[in-house]
Amino acid sequence: MGKLKAVVVVTMISTVLLSILWRATLHLEDNESFVRCLLDHSHPSHPISSAIYTPKSSSFSSVLESYIRNLRFNESSTPKPFLILTALHESHIQAAVTCGKSHGVQMKIRSGGHDYEGLSYVSTLPFFLLDMFNLRSIDVDIETETAWVQTGATLGEVFYRIAEKSKTHGFPAGVCPTVGVGGHISGAGYGNMMRKYGVSADNVLDALIIDANGRLLDRQSMGEDLFWAIRGGGGASFAVVLAYKIKLVRVPETVTVFQVDRTLEEDATDIVDQWQHVAYNLPQELFIRLMLDVVVNSSGEKTLRASFVSLFLGDSESLLSIMKERFPKLGLSKSDCIETSWVKSVLFWSNIPLETDIQVLLDRTPQTLDYLKRKSDYVREPIPKAGLETLWKKMMELEKPRMYFNPYGGKMAEIAAEEIPFPHRAGNLWKIQYLANWNEAGIEAANRYIDLTRRLHEFMTPFVSKNPRQAFLNYRDADLGSSSHGKASYSEARLNGMKWFMGNFDRLVQIKTEVDPTNVFSYEQSIPLLPHQVHLDDDM
Repeated sequence: MGKLKAVVVVTMISTVLLSILWRATLHLEDNESFVRCLLDHSHPSHPISSAIYTPKSSSFSSVLESYIRNLRFNESSTPKPFLILTALHESHIQAAVTCGKSHGVQMKIRSGGHDYEGLSYVSTLPFFLLDMFNLRSIDVDIETETAWVQTGATLGEVFYRIAEKSKTHGFPAGVCPTVGVGGHISGAGYGNMMRKYGVSADNVLDALIIDANGRLLDRQSMGEDLFWAIRGGGGASFAVVLAYKIKLVRVPETVTVFQVDRTLEEDATDIVDQWQHVAYNLPQELFIRLMLDVVVNSSGEKTLRASFVSLFLGDSESLLSIMKERFPKLGLSKSDCIETSWVKSVLFWSNIPLETDIQVLLDRTPQTLDYLKRKSDYVREPIPKAGLETLWKKMMELEKPRMYFNPYGGKMAEIAAEEIPFPHRAGNLWKIQYLANWNEAGIEAANRYIDLTRRLHEFMTPFVSKNPRQAFLNYRDADLGSSSHGKASYSEARLNGMKWFMGNFDRLVQIKTEVDPTNVFSYEQSIPLLPHQVHLDDDM
């Protein structure tokens, strides 16, 4: 009986391998016709040939690797696209959509590469990569307090261009300057001004997209439903987003930042406990992130370190007054506070020395590249002190995974959960990001660190949201399931989708089914079609 099972397993594996090889061969034979399709749909005024890279191109690997930010997906074994299109004009995107649709091949859309699971540039299916990095113009209009930003731009470029025009304007977005605008905003985006101004997608006024029929549409022509969906629902499920029109926000000429570290020996437990009860209820202008990690103290013993890093939209005297009254256990002093400009605060939060010229924000390459794993959670009640103490023990046991707590309240509690697809609003005290970074190549190291992160996430189950256990779309996490490019059961896709979108999921599905009925825009965690609308392609 055992031998029979072994034969069956070997036969199944052989069949799968033969199927993969057959598909790969078929796909390679079709590559030339795909390239011809792109050339045939190229406008004479904007030739597409210089934007096409195939594995035969000398710079194919460098183009592919230039925006891979998680080294887990830069291995020799990582599946590669059969073609990269580095679009230089909107017509190139239209050609990509048209040819991808007619040839029945998957298109991955990459704007910046800060994709924790590589879903924008890796696939187990034959695919091509539409890379948006050349489309990064930024047009800032201080008079109207708006800016048109193409999705290939980075957040650092956006911040720099705003600062060029004004000392008193900014934009509520992420604290990492090399994140691409496209994925960031379409998945909601957040940063250290969210308690004052909401998430990035709350501050979008218009957009330009290429839809499943290759049409260039703005807010008026796409309609309010689709415009709603691409502000937090994940743009790559619905269209290629070419640009967003964002609303700039007012910032004071002087802001204050600080980072204060406390270990268990310095009363970290009591300080964290007080943070839990006050951080979400502080003035909207004050954001204090809590970071937890394991370090070695002066005695050579492991201990838990709590780091409090803050942005305050105001001067240090006002900040100290608030902290003395509302968060006295931290013991913030004048010497901890650094007054600076808003754009310079971006450097502080990115661990870049404040004396550095802000032109560093135009650097599209991160300071370091690592292998990494991320997960997320939402917390609706403070963790009891006894729970914190068990958390410290678990973290010291696991050692490597860290946790970031990002406080809510303020504007986040005022915006309705259905205003945009991003639903995590009132009732949430903070969001957790679980982080593990490592520098060891290979599957064994990856499995070890990923397992440590999963174990910490599992430990936190009693303290986080339930039914469903919510998660943040932009903290990509393959553990949350895959829609298998639209072929998974609808109920399975819905179970996963509810974690990201809660009560907004059904509306997203309806919109997806209406605007992309043949599932042109599909990836591992994309919004599914209604069950009767799923179109299966035997070659996919």
